[in-house]
Amino acid sequence: MIGKTPQLWNCRGREIDCEARTQVMGILNATPDSFSDGGKFQGLEKAVERALQMVEEGADIIDIGGESTRPAATPVQPLEEIERTVPIIGKLREQSDVLISIDTQKAEVARAALAAGADIINDVSALGDSAMATVAAESGAGLVLMHMQGSPETMQDNPRYDDVVSNVRNFLEERAALAESKGVFAAQIALDPGIGFGKTDAHNLALLNGIGELAAAGRPVLIGISRKSIFGRLLGREVDERLAGSLAVAVVSVMHGARILRVHDVKESCDAIRLVDTLRLLRSA
Repeated sequence: MIGKTPQLWNCRGREIDCEARTQVMGILNATPDSFSDGGKFQGLEKAVERALQMVEEGADIIDIGGESTRPAATPVQPLEEIERTVPIIGKLREQSDVLISIDTQKAEVARAALAAGADIINDVSALGDSAMATVAAESGAGLVLMHMQGSPETMQDNPRYDDVVSNVRNFLEERAALAESKGVFAAQIALDPGIGFGKTDAHNLALLNGIGELAAAGRPVLIGISRKSIFGRLLGREVDERLAGSLAVAVVSVMHGARILRVHDVKESCDAIRLVDTLRLLRSA
């Protein structure tokens, strides 16, 4: 290992060194209404084909979600979410040993996904379902805890913070401590500041500049900003024109301390991040 101490993330017994290699998490939305690619990969064969394509392009993790969390999104019942995601997880697991993440707020969905072969729970509610920590503890799954002010229906209704970086950091550490009190090991937990989830553009930019403060606790930090609406407001770009902005922020995020990136454009993101990792590790040697 060159440079810093390994930053290990344990996902059902698989130990991932996020310091040596930034993890690229490819997004697979099995939903009709996600902001960027809703409906594009519905259907089992099409979804698995896209997942395998992202693996070929270099994705370390495939993040599969059956409920949109875009602003004003309508909640989905657990059974429907399971029907959307679990067949994809099972089929993908048959064909690949790639790490699989279930993007859900519901312990019932997470449990079904893990039974089908998932390795990671990506919980945008940070244990909003009180049973989620128990599921993670019993399974040994990697657990991503994300900050969101309010819910998808209300999160963009005038979000306010005293100090967004310290407020988000304190919230996530409190949630991580709660997970540990329920039996989740510290090495299972990664943190996501929730860019765009109950934040203004000023809040988002402050959090991106403050990644180092979030990473100081030694837990892997996940950043998901791929194609988000902030690029529309700051750059005047439509969803399918936001690759350059997404890559620029991905690079800056890694240099500031992020070690997991959740992205739509896997091939381009992997190219950029592998170069950044090379330079980062040389600098710290």
